[in-house]
Amino acid sequence: MKNFAQLHAAMHRSLHGLLPSPVPRRQIKLGGQYAIVDGINHVMPLTSNNSPMLMAAFPINKRAAAGLLPGKEMRPFSLGGKGLLMVMVVNHTSTDIGKYIEYSLAIAITHGSRPAPPFLPLIFQKSSKLGQFVVDLPVSTEISVKGGKGIQGMPKHQANLDFVVTDATVSAQYDQDGMLGSFIEIEQPAPVGLPVRLTVSNYCAFRGMLWKSDTYVEGTANVAYGRQAKARLIVGDAPGVAPLKTLHVAPKPVFTAWLPEARSLLDDHIETWFLTASTEAGAATLRGGGTMDSVVGLGQSQEWLAPPDRSRTAH
Repeated sequence: MKNFAQLHAAMHRSLHGLLPSPVPRRQIKLGGQYAIVDGINHVMPLTSNNSPMLMAAFPINKRAAAGLLPGKEMRPFSLGGKGLLMVMVVNHTSTDIGKYIEYSLAIAITHGSRPAPPFLPLIFQKSSKLGQFVVDLPVSTEISVKGGKGIQGMPKHQANLDFVVTDATVSAQYDQDGMLGSFIEIEQPAPVGLPVRLTVSNYCAFRGMLWKSDTYVEGTANVAYGRQAKARLIVGDAPGVAPLKTLHVAPKPVFTAWLPEARSLLDDHIETWFLTASTEAGAATLRGGGTMDSVVGLGQSQEWLAPPDRSRTAH
């Protein structure tokens, strides 16, 4: 049994070696350098190691999704005439800013002046500028809000979060001010051990601008598609998830994924664009993500709030 496990691990390392790394050479060269940004100390590059991650994608109404995208250059990614709600929760266990959970609720999009043809962005991710527009992003700690929102423009806010792994399921819940935000539970997919190296491009609205940041994820994933994918998503009444109520989220996921020990690297290169509209009145109605006031005065506390109330989501 021990020899088989060693052989299995060696095969996974070999398969990982065959996959091209999405990490830019500049990030590798930054190894061992130090940075202090907005008072937060960093050892470069910005990595998170041995961090369990769950993912799930649910079909949504594409027209409703388009209505939530600010500006003119993002369009919902199309799969069979539907858009996709992407749910990704990471239990960061080892980072420069301590341990914290990050709970992302996002719409799969392409970025550009023209719509991308269906399916092709899955093959040509970089040229199609496939990514996700982050609608809500609760995290466990104040320092994560300060860094993620103040530096990368992400819509982070501190909330009550948990991440629970059992033999059969992986689940995460977030509450905000005594209200349920969201609950996601996936049935653990069969242990296929698929090696993955991927780029997650996050597009976020903040200060009337669109911010793009890239995270490079590597790990061994257990993935389920179609009928084999089983998940339960509940969207609550917290303010951050209110936009999701308009999307008509389907109960059946397109896929689920479980990475028991994901490794990720957040690129320190960030791009921003002004969010624009055809008229001044239209620009005033854009969902611009708040102003700088929301991050001024934030500290660097790594303390978590109390766990969420699981009785809200019990079967």
